[in-house]
Order: sequence, then C-alpha cells, then structure tokens
Amino acid sequence: MIRFINRDYEISLLNEEWEKKGAQFVVIYGRRRIGKTALITEFTKDKDGIFYIAEDVNKKVQINDFKGKIASFFKDDLLKTLDISEWGDLFSYLKKIIPVDKKIHITIDEFSYFMKNNPALASALQKFWDNYLSKTNTFLLVSGSIFGLMSEGILSTSSPLYGRRTRDMLLRELSFKNASKFLEMPFEEKLKTYMVVGGVPEYLLKARFYPSSKKLFEKEFASKDGYFYREPYYLLSQDFKEIKTYFTILNAIAYGNTKPSDIANFAGIKTREIYPYLENLMRLNFIEKITPIAKSGKSGIYLIKDVFFDCWFNFVHKNREFIERDQYKPSKQDMNTYFGKRFEIIARDEFTPELTVASKIGKWWHKSEDIDIVALDEKKKHALFFECKWKDLTYNKSLNILEELKEKAVFVEWFNDKRKEQYGIIAKKMEDKESLRKKGFLVYDLEDWKQKA
Repeated sequence: MIRFINRDYEISLLNEEWEKKGAQFVVIYGRRRIGKTALITEFTKDKDGIFYIAEDVNKKVQINDFKGKIASFFKDDLLKTLDISEWGDLFSYLKKIIPVDKKIHITIDEFSYFMKNNPALASALQKFWDNYLSKTNTFLLVSGSIFGLMSEGILSTSSPLYGRRTRDMLLRELSFKNASKFLEMPFEEKLKTYMVVGGVPEYLLKARFYPSSKKLFEKEFASKDGYFYREPYYLLSQDFKEIKTYFTILNAIAYGNTKPSDIANFAGIKTREIYPYLENLMRLNFIEKITPIAKSGKSGIYLIKDVFFDCWFNFVHKNREFIERDQYKPSKQDMNTYFGKRFEIIARDEFTPELTVASKIGKWWHKSEDIDIVALDEKKKHALFFECKWKDLTYNKSLNILEELKEKAVFVEWFNDKRKEQYGIIAKKMEDKESLRKKGFLVYDLEDWKQKA
C-alpha cells in the first residue's frame, strides 16, 4: 500500500477550517485522478463523522444509500426504515438528529454525481444550510470532479448555494519533488517519467511499476491497449459537455497554435467565442496563459499546462493510426524535443524558485528572440537570465550559450541602467561547472537538481 504523499498545505488548510467554531462548508474540486478521495480520506481519518462516496446512479438509490450511511452513524433505526424519495424530506429529518454543538463532519465525495442526477438538489441543500446546518458546529465537505457541475452548481453566482461555502479548493498536480517519491528509478528517469505523466497521483501509481520512462511510454501510451491511450476522451467527456470543442482546442494548442485567433481558426470558432472555453480549460489547469516577463500590456499566448495532455497530444493523437496497427515508435529526436520543452517549464516553475527570492519569474520573448527564464528581484534590482538545455554541454558550448544570453539580455527592458545581472544555464549535464562558476556564472545540471530534490 502506497503511503499518503505530500498535500501538506491542503491538509493544513482543511485542519484550520476544522478548528474554527461554527459550521463550515468546504468545496474541493479538480480533475479526475488528482487525489481528491485520498486527500479527504487522510483529512477525516481521525475525525468523527460521515464519509460517503456517491455513485452515478438514480436519485432514489443515491438518497437511500446516503440515508443508510447516516442512520448507521447516528444509530437511528427509524431512519433506516423510512421511505424517503426527495432530498428535501431527508434534510428535514436530519434537522432532528444532527447535533447543534458537537463537532462532526459530513463528507460527500463525488458530490457532482448528486448534482448530475438532480439539479434541484442545490436549492434543497441551500435551504437546509440556511435554516439549520449553518447554525450548528457541522463541517460539511463536498468534493467532485465534473467541472461544469461543481462550478455551476455550487460556485457560480447563479447557483442557490453561491456564497454559502466557507472555503473552496482546486486540487492541483503534485510538484516533481513530491511526485518523484512515488517512483523507484534513477533520478533522470524520474524526471522523464514526470515529463510524461505529470503530477497526477493515480498516473504515478501506474508509472511506479516501470523501470524507465521509455518502457512506460511504449506499454501505456504507444499501445492501443495502453492505460493512457484513451484517457483524454474519458477525462474530457466527464468534465465538459462540448467534448469535441475542448478536444479540438487542446489539439490546436499542441500543434503550435498559441494565439486566441489561431486557436479559433483551427477550431472553426469565432475568436470572440473562444475565450470562455479557454477560461474553463485554465480553471482546471489543463492550459495556461503566459505573457513575456517585463513587458506590461503584451498579449499572452496559451500553452498546454497539463503534462499528460501535452504528451498525449504531441505523440498519441497524431499517431493513432500507427498505434492501432502496432507500428508506432517515437523517434529519439522527437522525444528529446518534447523533453526539452517540458524541462524548461519545470526548471522555471520548480527549480529556479529555489535559487532566488525573485519577485517575478517567467519567460521573455520579443520577435525572434527569447530567453527561457528571467528572474527579477525588484527590491534589489537584480536580474537573473537562464537558458535551459536538455543536452550534455561541453565547456566551450556552455560559454557560447552564455555569451549569446548576455547579448539577448540587453533587450529586456527592466531598470536597464540600474540593475545587476547574472547569467546561467540549467542543463541535463554540464562539463566543468566549477570553472564556469568561478567566472561568475550560475550553472546547474541534473546532479545539482538531484541534491536539492
């Protein structure tokens, strides 16, 4: 059995809510496989209350099952025998048995299934919360994966439950540092595996059985019977009604269409109509919008943020015919190009923040020039410039990269006449790092990263 890994921040936040006096209404949502059930199981394991996992069955069955769980907890034999077919009737009965002062939790995992099979549930729960539950010491926790239902049914201004929640939490992927704890393989293979499946706990549990990222990819991605081969269809069909449109948008971005107008043209949608779709994909962390650092007012571009989706659309989607015929093997060059892109993102988001207290870290570009990582310390007027290379670099090659970096840094408009500058490289492997460091350069490779992990 795999031990519960990380989520320290989320557990701490939930415990803070638990310690507060009075009723609390906490909503946890996020993409499937992200670990919502594991999180709330860990949080509630030493707390008194009801933990119910909803199923996608009809309303009558859902009410009857939930009623049975409540009756067992309160040892209420009468409730077990009652024939209740409406949520409002069940909530009316609960007013008689839920204590006012005692601290208990009522946790409903996959609450979105309740919402899916009975849209009127939100109104019934709102009345129950307003008229009784909010006046008790009850900790109501609901979680769900279906984005539209959780957003529209609970969080949006149009929902009867709007404004009732005391905390909502979008559960995100694990960082590489914590994701790597699932894996028993060399450090470089851990990183490559992370760049294939990302920080989704269930995917990492699948990956842990493989000795390398290559074996994982061949068996579970590049095979028509692979675990990940059809996964995006399932994920998108659960979270969105217009699956074809969202699928096409993700495909467009994976193919290099990063501007809203280009994405819209690819998808056959008017540009002004593309933004709600992009916003929904961003809210679930499937994509992200980035703008060049130190260039205020510059319009941004959209990139696939979800590692698994990025890998799948880059390799599986475009090669489905070959995979179906068992004829597909990705080239080493294509894989290294992909790893190079993801390595830059991980270095920017996870490694660089450990090197500096900079207030801003991002990517810079202008016309044909770009710098992979720029870190700006506004208090000290200190600027760090990094290039990322998924390569083994010789000493001379590193010097050439650093000289080119110096030349490009001049065009980054940020306190140009006052700032202090440093230049560096984050690479897969580097020759003679100490000599470069003596020259004042900030150079790191996987060996340095491994020591910090």
